[in-house]
Order: sequence, then structure tokens, then C-alpha cells
Amino acid sequence: MTDRRLHPATPRAAHSSLRGHVDVPLTDGEACEIAVPLCDLMAAPQGALDRQLVYGEGFCVIDRMSDHAFGFARKDGYCGWVLGQDLRPAMVATHWICGLSSHLYPEPRVQAPALHPLPFGANVQVLGTQGNFAQTPQGYIPLPHLRGVQDSLPDPVSTAEMFLGVPYLWGGNSAAGIDCSGLVQAALLATGVMAPADSDLQQSLGRDAAGSPWQRGDLIFWRGHVALVVDGARLIHANGHTMSVAYEGIDACIARIAAAGGGPVTHHRRINQ
Repeated sequence: MTDRRLHPATPRAAHSSLRGHVDVPLTDGEACEIAVPLCDLMAAPQGALDRQLVYGEGFCVIDRMSDHAFGFARKDGYCGWVLGQDLRPAMVATHWICGLSSHLYPEPRVQAPALHPLPFGANVQVLGTQGNFAQTPQGYIPLPHLRGVQDSLPDPVSTAEMFLGVPYLWGGNSAAGIDCSGLVQAALLATGVMAPADSDLQQSLGRDAAGSPWQRGDLIFWRGHVALVVDGARLIHANGHTMSVAYEGIDACIARIAAAGGGPVTHHRRINQ
């Protein structure tokens, strides 16, 4: 069965990568990017939230319907519908937001009223610098909040720990709210590891480590849930138990989830070889 999350097609149009597999007009797509701090990626126009995309992320538009656009996120191929007004033509990103959040300013001055927030992972095009600010086509961003697009963070666990206390939000992908797979994806992408968006898709990452001791950076999976191992005794995850990103003892977490009917650990994957 075709996974709609990874199938770049509607009944009216499909991406050219599906040539020979679908009987609808094909297109290479329209190169766009997210023009708002957070954009909902939905299963259907005005439908249920699947994921969120952040400012500056690439999005390939395949089809349009009224005020919505269908396509896929460039970072992971996740397909869905977004509001057309949340898109603009794609630019070449040079930097990304490496802090939990930042702000876009109309001028290079800390006292200036911020135009809007910029979430972790947002992509921007830096044209130059003025003092302690980077200039972009849309405004100014504090330099300490930026890294070059090829400049990744060293450790996914430390990256996930930046989100400690962030509220849990199903389908969330930012400090305004994040879920288990959103946290794992953000942590891995920031460290240069390509990762899909949902926990069932993340189960293929790395290699099987079942039966071996827990190691920092390992992924632990349950049915519909994923967590990052902090050390031999603790994990970090966005969870519905505390409704936040939090530490939890690994043994205690396994027992709690089993007692609540969530079943046993299904996968133990190791990203670092």
C-alpha cells in the first residue's frame, strides 16, 4: 500500500519522480519555501495536522486547490497540504537558526520591535553583516543565533536537551510545541543526520542494537513513540505523560508505558557506529 506521507501525487498531478507509476500529468514542481515562522503540513486542505514546517524550509509544490498547495518538504520528502499564503519563491539558504528560537528584526538594533520569531532549524539567506546582526532579504538576525548550512551541531542529545520543558504538541516541530518524533528529527538533522519525520519511519535509522547496553544517542522505540538515550539510565523524550520534553529513567519509562498498555520496546537503534 502506498504511504500517502511519501507519495508526491494527487488525483490531478504528480511529481516527475513517479514517472511510469501514475497516470496523471507530471511536474518537476514549483520551488518554494516557508514564509511564516511555523506552517502546518496537513493530510488534506483544512485537514488534520501531520507535521509542521519552519521558516525558510524548502517545499516543492505539485498541485494547488483554492488557497492550499500540495507538495513535499525538501528535507525529508514528507507530503501534504499547506496554506498557499504561507509560501514564497525559494531562495538559497546560507545559514540556519541554531538556538532554540530567535527573532527577525527590521533593523540591526536590539531595541527594534521584532517582526516575528524564528524557530530552531529555520533557514535564512545572509547577505552581509552589520555589527552583531546578519542581514537577510527580510530583515536582521542576531549573529550568535546562526550557523552556516554545512555547520552542524556535535551531539543530538545535547541538541534535544535544548528543548527541555517545551510543551508536548502532537505533530509539533518547534519550541512552541513538539512531539516525540519531531524532537528526534530536529536533534538528528541539526547534527547532520538525515532523518524522517514520524517515529515509524525513524525505526530504519542506524543499525539494530537490540540486546546491547544503552548508549548515548541511541533511539528507543515503542508502538507510536520514540526517545533518545541520554546515558545508561536515562532518556529524553517529548511525551504525553508529562506533556513536555523531559528526562525519564529508562527502566521506569519502559515499565510505565507497558503498564499503560503501550506495549514493550519494539526497536533499539544505534545511529553512531
